[in-house]
Amino acid sequence: MINKTHEKYDLINIISLPTLVILSLLIIWQIITLILDIPKWLLPSPITILMEIYNNFSLLIRHSLVTIQEIFFGFIFALILGIALAISIDKSSVVEKSIYPLVIASQTIPIIAITPLLLVWIGYGIFTKIIIVALISFFPIVVNMVDGLRSTDISIEKMAITLGANKFQLLTLIRIPSSLPYLFSGMKIGISISVIGAVIGEWVGASSGLGYLMLQSAPRFQTSLVFASIFFLSIIGISLFTFIQVLEYKLVRWNRFSNY
Repeated sequence: MINKTHEKYDLINIISLPTLVILSLLIIWQIITLILDIPKWLLPSPITILMEIYNNFSLLIRHSLVTIQEIFFGFIFALILGIALAISIDKSSVVEKSIYPLVIASQTIPIIAITPLLLVWIGYGIFTKIIIVALISFFPIVVNMVDGLRSTDISIEKMAITLGANKFQLLTLIRIPSSLPYLFSGMKIGISISVIGAVIGEWVGASSGLGYLMLQSAPRFQTSLVFASIFFLSIIGISLFTFIQVLEYKLVRWNRFSNY
């Protein structure tokens, strides 16, 4: 009963407080644009942006579906590769010493610097954007998963070995389940920045997607359409993050209950 009360209270805070802050900022934004009489091409008001969304809803949805597709496949690819590599790093000192430093060093290279090379090597198709999304969301998944695998309680492992568990059982029944909170932390970071990866890929070379729509609208001073695209990107990012959070809520219930 106490757990349910805590969960209900947390849910109210998660929804109500950010909503209140956002509404307050939108009201202030609307008032400032009216008082200062700011031109719509420079800074459109929230009402103007809402009208733009209403007038170009089908256009925004069409480009959103392309961006969502890039994010989805790129993130799934990063997740599979990240989990496999994290397990390999945890199990093999050779992989850890040879590959792990390269994974860390790869983060020093700005993703936008290698995007033109990917376009040259692969082309302007959707696969390029999928790779960019995978590259940008891959690192937090690997690092968090490795930390999770190494955080397993040694006493539980020793008990399982005493009961006759083999290496595969230790991995699948103890180490991977205990690393799930860390994995989900990496997934939430990865899914958030994957939106950035998709937009970067569309900025450099694309014929559709919200990033492409923003790039085409800005030089034409269609600022309200740029803000509408940003709004849709925000909705996509928040929705994907919430989906991962709900998945964590369902799959890692034991970790949630241990916090009370």
